[in-house]
Amino acid sequence: MRIGLILAEALGGLRRNISMVISVVLVTFVSLTFVGAAILMQAQIGTMRGYWSERAQVVVAMCSPLSETTNCVSGPASEEQTDAVKAQLEGDALGPLISNVRFETKEEAYDNIVDQLGEDRASLFTADQMSESFYVTLKDPAQSQVLVEAFGGKAGVEQVTDQLQYLEPLFAALTVATYIAVGIAALMLVAAILLIGTTIRLSAYARRKEIGIMRLVGASNRFIQTPFVLEGVFAAFLGSVLASAAVIAGVHFGVDGYLRGRVPFITTWIGMQDAAYVVPVLIGIGVLLAALSAGFAIRRWLRT
Repeated sequence: MRIGLILAEALGGLRRNISMVISVVLVTFVSLTFVGAAILMQAQIGTMRGYWSERAQVVVAMCSPLSETTNCVSGPASEEQTDAVKAQLEGDALGPLISNVRFETKEEAYDNIVDQLGEDRASLFTADQMSESFYVTLKDPAQSQVLVEAFGGKAGVEQVTDQLQYLEPLFAALTVATYIAVGIAALMLVAAILLIGTTIRLSAYARRKEIGIMRLVGASNRFIQTPFVLEGVFAAFLGSVLASAAVIAGVHFGVDGYLRGRVPFITTWIGMQDAAYVVPVLIGIGVLLAALSAGFAIRRWLRT
């Protein structure tokens, strides 16, 4: 098989169908950009979840003079009730699940209120009105429900809060955005596949006399099909490269240059290394789909 002749045929086909080639490049670029965005968004969700899962704590808040829950009808938690919670946390049943326990006194809780609200607003409260709390770090954050069940109805305990639950709405919103990006990407990839097939069939039709002559002189089907497959692969490759550049630019300017300094509560962001991992995936998807689509289209056309 003569490589030079095949490449010349492929380049000739690209020149004759330049408008269709540009369309394939653009559709592939848009669709794979959405694919890359979906992959990076999922990576961001995983990074954030892993970071906060290691740091999120379960807070066991004891009853204070201001508590109104059914567990606190007898007033603030007594020293015996606080000691009972501490003993249970250090016991054989819960101890193996716990990595660390920090006890926050009323004075420390009041100091935190002062730091958050300022002295003027914090002056509405006193340290005696604050509740004592146990901040529990679990070895496996997925076991937080065990603490909720263990202390949820215990006398002297106002409430048991899993801090990670406050981030679940954010994770859910990002997951929905990922699904939307995947859906748009899938539709655009279908459009790209159909467009590649149409482009190859039009190119084959325009060169039907040449193909007929090649058949008469004994050219193999592989020799005839390969230039058309290369046309589709080349166009898709250009679109993949553009999509990869868009993903890298989005991470560099959008994440590193903008979001990282303006969204302080998210301390872990994806970076250029994550974008670099996505590039070969996008190029592989684009080239593979183009090769399959172009190969199927030219084989089907040659049978007619």
